[in-house]
Amino acid sequence: MNVAVACDHGGYPLKDAVLEAVRAAGHHPLDLGTDSPASTDYPDYAARVAAAIHAGQAERGILMCGSGVGICIAANKHKGIYAAICHDTYSAHQGVEHDKMNVLCLGGRVIGTELAKELVRAFLGAHYSGEERFERRFLKTVAVEQEK
Repeated sequence: MNVAVACDHGGYPLKDAVLEAVRAAGHHPLDLGTDSPASTDYPDYAARVAAAIHAGQAERGILMCGSGVGICIAANKHKGIYAAICHDTYSAHQGVEHDKMNVLCLGGRVIGTELAKELVRAFLGAHYSGEERFERRFLKTVAVEQEK
C-alpha cells in the first residue's frame, strides 16, 4: 500500500521513525514534507496528504504536528478524509476497523519515536471490517459530509 506521510515542524522529530515504520511494515511511503525543523503551517501538509489520497497516489496517510490536533482538524476539512489522533494502539487499529479511518495523526511533542512506530504498525495492519453496524454509521457520517 502507498502511504502519504507529511508533517509540520512540530511533527518533524517523528518523521524519520514514521517513514521507517511504514517501510518495515511492507508499505511504500510517499514523503510529502516538511524537510526541516523550520517553522511551517500544518494545513499545507494536511492538504498535501488529502490531495495524494484523492488522486489515488496513496490509500492512507499519516500526519504529524506538535500535538496532532491542528493537523487532524485541517485534514478532516477535506472531503473523504477520515483522520484521528491516536496515541494508543487500540485506537490506531480500531479506527480503521470500525470507523474507516484513512489518516493517522500523531503529536511529535506528545509521543516518542518507539510509540509512533507501534502506532503506525497498528494503523497499517488494520482493515475495515465492513460489518453492517459500522457501515451504517460510516454512511451517516458521509451523509453529513455531503450536506456541506
